[in-house]
Amino acid sequence: MIAKVIVDVQSKSVDYNFDYLVPERLESVIQVGMRVIVPFGPRTIQGYVMELTDHPDENLDLSKLKELKEIQDIRPELTPELILLSEWYGKYFVTKRISMLEVMLPAALKAKYTKVFHLKDLNAIPESLVSKFDSAGNYEYKVAQKNGDLKALSDLLREGVVEEQTLLSQSVGKKTQRAVRIADETAIDSVLAELESKEKQYDLYAYLSDERHRDVSLKELQEMDFSISSINTLTRKGLIEKYDAVIERDPFATRVFEQEKNQTLTEDQQRAYDAICESIEERQQRTFLLHGVTGSGKTEVYLQTIERVLNHDRQAMMLVPEIALTPQMVLRFKKRFGDEVAVLHSGLSKGERYDEWQKIRDGRARVSVGARSSVFAPFKELGMIIIDEEHESSYKQEDYPRYHARDIAEWRSQYHQCPLVLGSATPCLESYARADKGVYQLLSLPNRVNDQSMPHIDIVDMREELSSGNRSMFSNQLREAIETRLANKEQIVLFLNRRGYASFMLCRDCGHVPQCPNCDISLTYHKSTDQLKCHYCGYQETPPALCPNCESEHIRQVGTGTQRVEELLQREFEDANIIRMDVDTTSRKGAHEKLLNDFGEGKGDILLGTQMIAKGLDFPNITLVGVLNADTMLNLPDFRSSERTYQLLTQVAGRAGRHEKEGQVIIQTYNPEHYAIKDVQKNDYLAFYRQEMEYRKMGKYPPYFFLINFTISHQEMKKVLEASKHIHQILLQHLSDKALVLGPSPAALTRINNEYRFQILIKYKSEPDLYQALQYLDDYYHEQYMKEKLALKIDIAPQMMM
Repeated sequence: MIAKVIVDVQSKSVDYNFDYLVPERLESVIQVGMRVIVPFGPRTIQGYVMELTDHPDENLDLSKLKELKEIQDIRPELTPELILLSEWYGKYFVTKRISMLEVMLPAALKAKYTKVFHLKDLNAIPESLVSKFDSAGNYEYKVAQKNGDLKALSDLLREGVVEEQTLLSQSVGKKTQRAVRIADETAIDSVLAELESKEKQYDLYAYLSDERHRDVSLKELQEMDFSISSINTLTRKGLIEKYDAVIERDPFATRVFEQEKNQTLTEDQQRAYDAICESIEERQQRTFLLHGVTGSGKTEVYLQTIERVLNHDRQAMMLVPEIALTPQMVLRFKKRFGDEVAVLHSGLSKGERYDEWQKIRDGRARVSVGARSSVFAPFKELGMIIIDEEHESSYKQEDYPRYHARDIAEWRSQYHQCPLVLGSATPCLESYARADKGVYQLLSLPNRVNDQSMPHIDIVDMREELSSGNRSMFSNQLREAIETRLANKEQIVLFLNRRGYASFMLCRDCGHVPQCPNCDISLTYHKSTDQLKCHYCGYQETPPALCPNCESEHIRQVGTGTQRVEELLQREFEDANIIRMDVDTTSRKGAHEKLLNDFGEGKGDILLGTQMIAKGLDFPNITLVGVLNADTMLNLPDFRSSERTYQLLTQVAGRAGRHEKEGQVIIQTYNPEHYAIKDVQKNDYLAFYRQEMEYRKMGKYPPYFFLINFTISHQEMKKVLEASKHIHQILLQHLSDKALVLGPSPAALTRINNEYRFQILIKYKSEPDLYQALQYLDDYYHEQYMKEKLALKIDIAPQMMM
């Protein structure tokens, strides 16, 4: 038997299948998707089995093939579907296949771990194997492989006599807790008779006998008022024993979720539900665009369609754009589906994430809720995929491998012949254009549930505030509205898409602005640490008391970030409790959920934050939303800046008045005539869509054209210019005259981390020879990077143009 293996080496030159002989001792246990150890040149490394065959290629010399050394998995970590997916993505998106395989597996598998067979039923295993299990009931996989016991153990695994366990290293180790169990289960009746006169010991022993199907911790016994002396006495007598029980890191284990019933659907919701269910019943791949205004009950449609999927013994995947949205979404899903739900996002520890991932792989969880990377969850029978807030740019991974969760979801929904639902109040233009053309099926929810009216939106022209002498961050209208809400004990959300204290420092005498020494960008002032920081490379320095250029004392902080606004709010509204949510306050694990819970419980009057507060929040007492500066994204050098502004403002406005109380939104701007801001006020997505599509058509941007952005970077400007010229020539050779090649030109941020950056942008409709050019350039500049650190980033369908 021959195994075709991709080796775990991050190099384009070895990114293809290598043939290895499978030794006879491993033939019965090896499977596609397993990780193996193979000889590779002078060393031994890890690889992934992509294919097994008994028919070698004709020109293959079997005598020269090396043997696999060992198998690392008891069960395959990769499903056949994920292997096919990695092949497809590597081919069409110019990505190393090994990089895709690694992104599909949880990070814990890159740590140190030991795989073991864990004994479940001692009486059902052959006598010859009994002595090989240790006192904890484990038989190490590597030892079993050496002893030639894999075949017998694999059969026992299938029968459920043993189970697979992964014991992770200390940093992500399996959590253990001290537990207590009955020493001899065959003597329970006689022991109970013996203990009848000793009430406390009898109660403890009886409780342990009733609960012997699970691990009972010492802590639990103490909380139930069983005394330590009773536990120790029974332990001394040998009637019970203490041991270390492995506990799964379920981040929601301590929470009790009240079961929530299905809500009655509105007419619009029912229509959407029926259309999606038809696709579920017929096992048909269809992509639905669920366009519903904020508060229209999209989540209820998701929940009820998922229930339909589970009734058909299939599985469902739900993607949310950010960790900030996960706590509230998880709460609703756990209330509806209980332990069927696995949660996957980067806010979990490596160990917690691995346990959740294993629940899916082993079929113990049939629903997943998670951020971008959970699109690779190892489901085997998917019945539905949902992408909530589908317009969000965070679904695109900006680091290598650069994948978009929507592309992966579309491929997986084709593979499983199941519906894909894209939900949003403000769909991205590309998705709405596809729905317009009939490629996607459009489902509309134009009204809020309970017929609640949309919040009233006021636009405040900050130019007029300035001319009337108001130089503060808060317009008179917003200040009065905040005071009214505080007096009424109602809650307020304030949005500013800029963290930190001040945008930059400026010398009023000579105009000097402290710059990052590694990047072409000004440093942002953070008051909590009293540091100037670069948000690109992480450089920081102490702010100068005197201007470094002219030694003037008149160097001041200019511009406003969330830290400064928090300070100003505290000064103006002394009695208000303010909760700030941005990258700085939510960096610790669980911080998102804690801040949101505090706000939900009424511990905060004002929630101030960046775009992480703009989506998904649903609190009944929020009646005022204030946007402090609507222009922060409007003037970025990116063709999507108007679209992003419209989406963000609509989303943040949707936080107000979602329940009984009426909502108000105040948007402060220096561009009140801009169509994106006017259409937010009218809540008219179609007007914005038509206007923006005209500009896209004129500029030859998506959805009318496809884009590929090339970024060339190196520490020497001369090398960047030479490479840019070479790439430009290669592209012209492979493209027809219908494609447009713009550049090379300096990137918007010309230098980041001491590397100069140039960009080339291609706009095209159909170019069959383009992929050949991309593969050549990727291979060529991979070698150049190895030689002289000259990097080429090829971003297909870029989300960020900076």
